[in-house]
Amino acid sequence: MTIPSEFLWYIPNQVEGGHRGDVSDPDPSGLQTLTTHARALEEHGWNGALIGTGWGRPDTFTVAAALTARTATFEPLIAIRPGFWRPANFASAAATLDELSGGRVRVNIVSGQDNLAAYGDSEGDQAHRYDRTKSFMRLVRRLWTETDVTFESEHFHVANSTVVPRITPRGERRHPRLYFGGASAAAERVAATEADVQLFWGEPLADVAERIERLKRLSRDLDRDLPPLEFGLRITTLVRDTTEQAWADAEAKVDEMAARQGKID
Repeated sequence: MTIPSEFLWYIPNQVEGGHRGDVSDPDPSGLQTLTTHARALEEHGWNGALIGTGWGRPDTFTVAAALTARTATFEPLIAIRPGFWRPANFASAAATLDELSGGRVRVNIVSGQDNLAAYGDSEGDQAHRYDRTKSFMRLVRRLWTETDVTFESEHFHVANSTVVPRITPRGERRHPRLYFGGASAAAERVAATEADVQLFWGEPLADVAERIERLKRLSRDLDRDLPPLEFGLRITTLVRDTTEQAWADAEAKVDEMAARQGKID
C-alpha cells in the first residue's frame, strides 16, 4: 500500500527574528507576519506548518488558534510539552480547536529539555521523562476517543473524565495525529507504542531506512495496539544561487550554531 506524501513547512514563532541566522521580517511574531506565512503555504499547496515550542517565545497553542481563524485549510502542527500541559487540559483545548477549525489540528509531542524552572516543572532522568511522555500520549488519546475515562499512572490520573466538545471523526481520522521525535532507545519505545508519526532529522537515507525497520520491529515486539506507525523527515532547506554557495553558507551556519552552544572553541 502506498501512503500519500504530505508536506508541511515551519513557522518560527519567535520574538527575535530570523531562523538559523537568516534575516526575517521586522515584526516576526506579529499576527500579520505569521498570517502571511500561513496563507502563503495555503496558496502554494502545503498542508500546514510546524509551530515550535519553548519557554521564552510566543505561546504555541495561541499562535496556532489565531492562524486557523485567519486561514481556510492551513493545518498547524502544534508542538507541546507534557510538563507544560496537564493531559486533560491539553486534550480539551486541542479538541476545541479541532472542532472550531474543522479538523485541522496536528500535534507534535516534545520531550526535550527546556527552562523547566521558569514554569514550575520538574522531571527526573531520561527514563522518567519518557515514561511521563508515554503516559501523557496514552491518556490524551483515550480522552479524545472515549468517555468517562479513568486513568492512573505514576505521573497522571483522572477519574470519570469526558472531554467536551467531542472530536468529530473524519473518514479514518478519529483524532489529531500525534507526531514524535527522538533517537534514544527510550524515545523509540515511546514512538513504537504511542506515536502516529515518528519524525527523523535529515539523516543519510540508509540510516533512516535502518531506523524505520528497527521501529517496525519494536512496534511488533511491544504489541502496539494502534494503526501502523508512519514516518516523516524534518529538513532545513537553504537556497542560494549556486550549489557551492549553498554548501559554504550551510557549513558556516552550522559552525556558528555549534559555537553558540559551546560545542566547539
